[in-house]
Amino acid sequence: MLLDSASLYFRSFYAVPESMTSPDGVPVNAVRGFAGMVAQIITERSPSRLVACMDADWRPAFRVAAIPSYKAQRVADPANNVEEVPDTLTPQVPIIVDLLDAAGICMAESAGHEADDVIGTLAAREKADPVEIITGDRDLFQCVRDEPTTVRVVYVGAGWRKKTVIGPVELAEKYGLPPVGSAYADMAVLRGDPSDGLPGITGIGEKTAARLITRFGSLQALVDAAAAGSSDVPLRVRQAFEHDADYLAKAPLVVKVNEDALITASCPDALPGEVDVDRMRALQERWDLGSSVDRLIDALTAP
Repeated sequence: MLLDSASLYFRSFYAVPESMTSPDGVPVNAVRGFAGMVAQIITERSPSRLVACMDADWRPAFRVAAIPSYKAQRVADPANNVEEVPDTLTPQVPIIVDLLDAAGICMAESAGHEADDVIGTLAAREKADPVEIITGDRDLFQCVRDEPTTVRVVYVGAGWRKKTVIGPVELAEKYGLPPVGSAYADMAVLRGDPSDGLPGITGIGEKTAARLITRFGSLQALVDAAAAGSSDVPLRVRQAFEHDADYLAKAPLVVKVNEDALITASCPDALPGEVDVDRMRALQERWDLGSSVDRLIDALTAP
């Protein structure tokens, strides 16, 4: 099981009131929400191996070099490539890392890459056991597959209780795409994503993008047909491709999740490590984390 950690703690931050603070006034709402969600995940899904995937670089240089607008609207400090994050969330991230470490949960990252790339790489490497990706980020829908082992996204954009499990079939049903994860990435290139600073192809929205990918089977086949002047590609689409040729050439590098990132992990095998209950209790007391840590300890130590 792969946790998209930043996605989960961002959602916890906005779901749990900021009035929850430590004895010295440090907000801990994201920590509490994150710990509680991880406890629920472990209790309900019983993963044999679990990795909390982290952002080593939230805005990787290779993506920015391809498309400079990538996540540009979220930059708080351009000189240091610092992400604009709520002031009350920033001090909570180290607490979350400490708690994961005390809980014996493996953490993994890759220098110069986002957590999405860590997830994509670990999912692609797995050849035997089913993989579940826990995230609130639809970008990871591109990772789903049935072979050589199943990869599913457990999407928690509306919270854990309203989670939906996405595989190739669900992807096809939801978006009208071919039942293969790469089709989602192809559609996303055409559609764009304003929240990530990706403009997409002029005049092509999600439904049109899905129809085109379904008709031609892949983005590359569509681009090749358009370049050949095929009448199967509507004239306005061919014109849009010519107008946005630079974006079309570079966007796949930005949109597609890396599957061969060099991973640095806190454990060699993703197997649960020793749960340091005393240390978890100390963190619980220091930061006033309440019952969320109780639930996490119970989930981790259940027979």
